Amino acid sequence: MRDPLPAAVKGSFDALIAERAARRPLQHLLGEVEFFGLTLTVGPEALIPRPETETLVEATLARFPKTSPIPLRIADVGCGSGAIALALASRLPAACVFAIDNAPGALELAAANLRRCNLGSRVRLVHGDLLADFDPRTLDGVVANLPYIPDAEIHRLEPEVRDHEPRGALAGGPDGLDPLRRLAPMAARAVRSGGHVLVEIGAGQHGAATGILMEAGFGPVESIPDLQRIPRVLAASLPAARDPSSEADRIEP
Repeated sequence: MRDPLPAAVKGSFDALIAERAARRPLQHLLGEVEFFGLTLTVGPEALIPRPETETLVEATLARFPKTSPIPLRIADVGCGSGAIALALASRLPAACVFAIDNAPGALELAAANLRRCNLGSRVRLVHGDLLADFDPRTLDGVVANLPYIPDAEIHRLEPEVRDHEPRGALAGGPDGLDPLRRLAPMAARAVRSGGHVLVEIGAGQHGAATGILMEAGFGPVESIPDLQRIPRVLAASLPAARDPSSEADRIEP
């Protein structure tokens, strides 16, 4: 016969079951999640990293060399828990990744994950509004998983998402693309000649999101599907003709 659980252990277990029954995310109950080979701390301060976002990381890694005579400078815009920035830093030793968010709570969570992954020397946290703090032609790439759920669809999300994840990390305006409309011209200004921009999008947004990037000056735009064959990532570069400055003119933000 097995020994009965101590009362304190049983009480903790029952509390977890009750919270999960109330549709609190399992990741919040466990306090961590695996993302691209990293174990990250998660909480209600930022969006839980999802498997489809690994498509964005993989597409980014395919466009940047692991070694470079000049340190690469990549911005992760809307970094949340720091998942994307940390995944890139862990695979690109020649890169300095700027993890940007306007939510203090998200940046605190990202800071905890920098310490947990011991990558603080290669990832810089930036409290800011998208790329507003970056000078022209100072970045080699911009990566972003911005909010892209149309506002009217928020109430239809699963309770785990709708009720327990920050609305600011979900809602993207009437068609879900307002954050991308703000980011695209900022990215076109901040990246160097030949620099890359990669963004995660939602189902059905491929055409409109492609138009936003092309209007900002990026192109051609490549669509990359996730494991469900849904167009999930758009990747494009800034043509050389758009860059009036030289590489020697890079300025630290």
